[in-house]
Amino acid sequence: MNETEKTEMPLVIKVSKIITENDRVKTLFFKHKLDYKPGQFLMVWLPGVDEKPYSASYVDKDFFAITVEKKGGFSESLHKLKVGDKIGIRGPYGNPFKIKKGKACVVGGGCGIAPIMHLVKILENPTVIVGCKSKNQLLFGKKIKDFIVCTDDGSYGTKGFVTEEFEKLLKNEKFDVVYTCGPEIMMKKVFDICQREKIECQASLERFMICGIGICSQCMCSNKRVCKEGPVFDSKTLAGLKDFGKNAMIKTGKKVTLKEYYSYKTKY
Repeated sequence: MNETEKTEMPLVIKVSKIITENDRVKTLFFKHKLDYKPGQFLMVWLPGVDEKPYSASYVDKDFFAITVEKKGGFSESLHKLKVGDKIGIRGPYGNPFKIKKGKACVVGGGCGIAPIMHLVKILENPTVIVGCKSKNQLLFGKKIKDFIVCTDDGSYGTKGFVTEEFEKLLKNEKFDVVYTCGPEIMMKKVFDICQREKIECQASLERFMICGIGICSQCMCSNKRVCKEGPVFDSKTLAGLKDFGKNAMIKTGKKVTLKEYYSYKTKY
């Protein structure tokens, strides 16, 4: 059976466990072996509702999980699921993070923390910086005890932005590669710092996806399909993406600013 045959039709699986991370985020677990590399994504299908891309936040030999922030109709439907309920999945799809030798730094923000959790497990002693608005929005509890944590309001860890903490670290430490996932404005700042310091950067981008396999071109970032050529892009490619940190397409295909894009996405 080739890769297309394995992934083009949704596989129906049951929710085996649910963890409430905070008042807006839940992690859904599934007893299913998943051949998944950090940075890839799954197309998650709810019959009669829609299909959306999600990264795996946990991956083990016989289970995986997705972490879902409630911010629109589809995610609200996922939040209503109970143990034993069924969803459909396609994938994994997309290009993952490329694991490089040397000293690594991982920078994640908001729900961008979820996709980096599996990456952190694979890397050898990375420095990890994560951020969110406040303590009550922090994800994964004790699993982040060795991370550098930043909160906008100073209610946990260091007060400030992850990009500020990253710049402070660079005054005393050197990194061979930086991996980042989170709000695109944050990732663009991380990338700009890496360009200035001549550090390789890999960023996981997010766009509206309909097919997930490169057919519809709904997820374009400049001349790249995020689902097919991404979602992870390296420094060389990022430098050529004029839309990176600036623009994205909404569901109608109209290109808008990132601020408009994220505001639009909360409705779906």
